[in-house]
Order: sequence, then C-alpha cells, then structure tokens
Amino acid sequence: MADPSSYRPSPGQIPDSPGVYKFRDEHRRVIYVGKAKNLRQRVANYFQDLAHLHPRTRTMVTTAASVEWTVVSTEVEALQLEYTWIKEFDPRFNVKYRDDKSYPYLAVTLNEEFPRVQVMRGAKKKGVRYFGPYGHAWAIRETVDLMLRVFPVRTCSAGVFKNAARTGRPCLLGYIDKCSAPCVGRVTPEEHRELAEDFCDFMAGRTGTYIRRLEKDMMQAAEEMEYERAARLRDDAGALKRAMEKSAVVLADATDADLIAVAEDELEAALQIFHVRGGRVRGQRGWVTDKVEAVDTAGLVEHALQQLYGEERGDAVPKEVLVPALPEDTAAVSQWLAERRGSQVSLRIPQRGDKKDLMATVQRNAQQALGLHKTKRASDLTTRSRALEEIAEALGLDAAPLRIECYDISHLQGDDVVASMVVFEDGLARKSEYRRFQIKGFEGQDDVRSMHEVIGRRFKRYLQEKERTGEWEQTPSVSGEAPHPAQSPLAPDPTQVPSASDPTQVSPLPGSAEESASDPHPAQAPSAPGSAEVPSLPASPQGLPAPAADATDPRDTDPRGDDGREDDGRPKRFAYPPQLVVVDGGQPQVAAARRALDELGIDDIAVCGLAKRLEEVWLPDDDDPVVLPRSSEGLYLLQRVRDEAHRFAITYQRSKRAKRIRSSPLDDVAGLGETRKQALIKHFGSVKKLRQATIEEICQVPGIGRRTAESVAAALASAAPAAPAVNTATGEIMEEDDGGTS
Repeated sequence: MADPSSYRPSPGQIPDSPGVYKFRDEHRRVIYVGKAKNLRQRVANYFQDLAHLHPRTRTMVTTAASVEWTVVSTEVEALQLEYTWIKEFDPRFNVKYRDDKSYPYLAVTLNEEFPRVQVMRGAKKKGVRYFGPYGHAWAIRETVDLMLRVFPVRTCSAGVFKNAARTGRPCLLGYIDKCSAPCVGRVTPEEHRELAEDFCDFMAGRTGTYIRRLEKDMMQAAEEMEYERAARLRDDAGALKRAMEKSAVVLADATDADLIAVAEDELEAALQIFHVRGGRVRGQRGWVTDKVEAVDTAGLVEHALQQLYGEERGDAVPKEVLVPALPEDTAAVSQWLAERRGSQVSLRIPQRGDKKDLMATVQRNAQQALGLHKTKRASDLTTRSRALEEIAEALGLDAAPLRIECYDISHLQGDDVVASMVVFEDGLARKSEYRRFQIKGFEGQDDVRSMHEVIGRRFKRYLQEKERTGEWEQTPSVSGEAPHPAQSPLAPDPTQVPSASDPTQVSPLPGSAEESASDPHPAQAPSAPGSAEVPSLPASPQGLPAPAADATDPRDTDPRGDDGREDDGRPKRFAYPPQLVVVDGGQPQVAAARRALDELGIDDIAVCGLAKRLEEVWLPDDDDPVVLPRSSEGLYLLQRVRDEAHRFAITYQRSKRAKRIRSSPLDDVAGLGETRKQALIKHFGSVKKLRQATIEEICQVPGIGRRTAESVAAALASAAPAAPAVNTATGEIMEEDDGGTS
C-alpha cells in the first residue's frame, strides 16, 4: 500500500486551469481518470488526511503510485478528453456502465443501393439509420410486418436478393405485396429508396402525414367506386395505426427526449433510459455499475451521459434530456451535448406534468432492475468468494488467489505442439489476457519439457517488465561487485545469434476470436530493431537445453512496452503476476513448472496441477495429492479454469493443423492470389499436372504472365512432391486432383 505523500506534487506544480488528471499504480497502469475546472484545487483534495476521505477514494489513492495531469482550454474539452481516456485505458476505479444485455435495434441500411430493413445488434455502422433500442427482437419484427403493407421495403439478405435477381423471380414477400421486389426490377432504385425514406420518417414519429394521406386516398377511391382499392387502403391505414399502438403516447406535445433515472445503494447503481420520439416511447435500455469510486447521483448521471452520447451525432442526441440530478458543471455538459447534436440541447430535471410522471415510471424500472440484478448476482458472488477461499485453504496460501493462470499443452502425436495460457480474475475469465504459444524448441512429444519451456518464457517476460520499470534489480555478489551478465537469468547469451525464425515464439492471438471480441487494447506495431537486448534463460537441469532467446522475434516482443510508449498506462502482455499457476497435469508437469520458476528466482507464486483422471490437485515436492471434496466450489473453479485452458489450446492446435493440411506450394508464389491459383488448378486439373507443365503452357492460362509463370514453375520445382495417397481398402494409388496438398 503506497503512502499518498510519497508522490504528492507540490501545490506550485499544479496549474489552476481546467484539465484532466490520471492516477497510475506501481505498474504504470492508469487506475483513475478525472476532470476539473481547477486542477490545483481538485488534485489537492486527494492528498488530505486519509481518515477524511471516502473509503473508495482512500483505496484509490493508496493503490496509486503517481499522478499526472493535462491542461486543456475549456471545460468542454476536459469532458471530451476524460471520456476518451476512460474508454482507452479502462481504469479500474472509474464508474463503467455495462449493458445487462445486447439490445436489438430496427435498422435501415441507407448506405446500400437498395436499402434493407432488419434487426441489428452491436456497434452502429456508418450510413445506417437506427431506431430503438427495443426490449425484444420479436417486437421489432411484429412492427415491421405491419408496416410492410404500406412501405414494402426490402428485408431479405444479400444472398437471397442476388439469387432472386439471377433467377428473375422474387421471394415470397414479393408475391404477397410485402416487398416491392426491386431485385426483379418492379421498382427503380430511386422509387425503392423513397419507400425506405418514408419508412424512416414514419418510424421517426412523423406518422400523421401518412395516415391522413391514406385516409384521403381511401375516400377518393370510394367516391370513384373503386371499392377493392379503398378496402386495401383502409387496411393499410389500420396496419399503421396498430403499429403506432404498440408504443403508447406518453407526451402529448410530440416531444423528442431521453429520460434517465438512477437507482443506487452503497455498492451498485442501476440506470434506466427511455427513448421518447414523437411523444412515444421508441426504445428502452438498462445499465448496471459497481460504485468503485466515491460518486453521487449527479456524478452517475454525468458518466451515463458520456457513455450514452459519446459516440453519437446528429438526431441520435435528442433535443431534451431529462435527468434526476444535474451534473456538477451543467453548462459544460449541455454545451458538449449541443456540439454533438449540432443544435441546442436542454438538460434539466422535470418538475411537473406528464414528464415528471414518466420520470417516476422510469425510476420504478431502475429500482426493479437493481433489485433483480442484486438477486441474480448475490449467489454468484458468494459462490466465487467461497471457491477462492477453499482453494487458498487447501493449498496453504496466505490469501485468496484473485488472479489464476492456467497452462495446457496440446498436440497431435507430437506434431503442431502448442500451449495455452488462460487467466481468471476474481473467479471470472479475463479473455483479453489469454495467450497462446508455439513450442518449437524441440521436436516430438514431451509435455513436461513443453510445460517447462512455456512457464519459463512467460515469467521471463514478467521479469523483463519488472527490470524495465526498475521494480527488479540484480542482487550484488558478496564482494560487492555486480554479478557477471551471464549469471543473470535475463542476461543475453553472448554465444547465441538471434534468428528471424526463433523457435520459441509467443503468438499474441492475432485476429483470434478471443482478442477481437474482448481485448480493448489490440496489439500495436513491434518495437524497432535494436531497442531491446536479447535475453535468454540459463541452461536447465537434467541436461535439458535452455529455450532460445525469444525477445528478438517480432511476434514475441511487447509492442506496448519498448516502442517509446511504455508509460501510456495500457496493460502489458505479461507484466502482471498471478497468485496461483495451475497446470493441466500431474506431478511431473507441476515439478517442471516449479523448476522453471526457481530458475528465474521467482518464489512468491504458488503452483499446482489438476490431474484429469481422479481430479487430484498436486503440489510441488509433495508425494501425495490434495483431494478436494467432489462438492467443493474450489474444485469446481479449478476444473473450469483447466477446461478453459484445454479448450483454448486444442482450438489453436486444430487451427494450425488445418492450415498446414490446406497448404499448397502455390501459397509461396509472391503475387499469386486465390483467384489465379484456382484458375491454374482448373486449367491443368491438379498440382501434379501443373508441376509437369512448361512455362509456355502456364502462360496460356488467362491472367498469368511470363514472370508469374516462371515463379510458379520455380516454386513447384523446389517443393518436393508429397507421397502418393493410397486407398487402404483397394490398394489403389490415388492421384493428386486438387491444390490442397502437394
């Protein structure tokens, strides 16, 4: 626990201008971001007597190790910069609202030639008009089904649309007049876009115009004794009215407003938002947050406004925002909202009439949401806490292991050997911290040796990070002299030459589902050559060679640490140690992991293994396993961690194997894309026949020039042909017939 006085800046150093400040912990992670009209007054408040601080603020300042600030010109700029930094750094002591579910929107893809009406979730896309959010997707589909009678806009996917255009026949909706069938040319692109824009106008609340127009056309058709047309127009008007009835009128003056209500207790807060457009409730959503900082209702409202409108522009920001309490700097927040909308935005507390009554309804929804959330989470929190306490007691740990890392090795008969590292924090998976490894330090099947290599590489990176930040220093020898570089586990090996094809690369999940979906800070460009020394592990006992130095491999460097931006506060890949390392295996794997840690001088991290057969927990240097009861929550958590590591490892191993199986010698030809590869295979019939062809014959393939033909011939000549496949049932030798394998 840090003493705030150790990093307290002198009052003269802090400017009295508007700005944004951030607190960092001992690992240089940003743990809190705040803004202030007067930086000097605000920052000084954090360094008063700890007894006078709110408990959460006291925890934050004692966790922090430094404070920094950035001066801006106006309070609006401070508000925007605060939002940007909270989104970028994800500080642990800032309030962060999380959606209790993924809300569906009614979307109209106006960015396409033929706009499509559909249900969408997730991040909003440019050029798409959104309405909602709605509580349920079926509610959107019911509304759309009613409106398609009047606005027959396309709802089919791109595949269905292209197939209908190719065959010249529309889908079912085209036959029952619920689609104008632009795929077969019944309407022009301009006419279809006009229908889509009318659909958007109706959904935006401009309903009276269309209903009056339908009723007028109905009366005119009746006067002209076109009764069938009049009946159809009557049904169309009725469909629009039924669609309107699904969202009751709550504000008689056709107001466009968002109403925000907050329900809170000492630990958590629930937020409910009603989106009112044209006087009708068009959408609703809810958020829940842990109150990790000392914040009142006004502060919760301000954080909600930042998250709700931080990425919005134009009409997505309504003319009026009704809140239960005004933010501390109402003028700055109102100006920020106005800039995002492009016109004036009213931010106020409703005092009387329909708006106050509707705010009470939103408040009741927030209270119910908070009660439901606490009921659902209570048992989960209790279970996870009990599981961590049971693990600590069974393994003899001083405290509950809040961060657990688990490792597993996966291969197929010694080929494509890989390893996985999964991370659980507070009993929950933290997928942004998952890592995967390729084992290339040796050939063949040896799980124990693979485990030793992976653990050594992972914690060598941890020590590198500590050494870089000055948290870890070499222990001087007895004579008082610094140890020889070769004696350090992080010292470079003077006899080893770095190789571009380093056998111990770490793969930081490039483009994997885990990283693209969960990691808020994707990897950036690696550091420039020469920016870091080449560390290596010492020779391991029992004659096992030490893993080769792997810091020079650009795929194994930490792009967040050595590129001149080591102080940006973003999480580093291997910088944070676990309290417990779990390996998938028994006594040999545990011993290998413990030996790797001992070689690096790490003795403050516990190690255990979970054997699959009897679900026994093994500890280093113990001949007998620890047996947890089958009903133990601690055993269940260890099983979840182990199974997740196994899933992650085998998924990576299968993807590597599939990629290897699908490889072809044509893959190595520079400038030869998939289309031209398929053209070559289609022309010659197989890779075998292509290998036998001359350069002139290859040049006859459309799109293949002489230079490319020479490259193809050279690649096929240098690649050894694979052994012929044999049908084991008949003994027949099967010829190569595709470009999948050579």
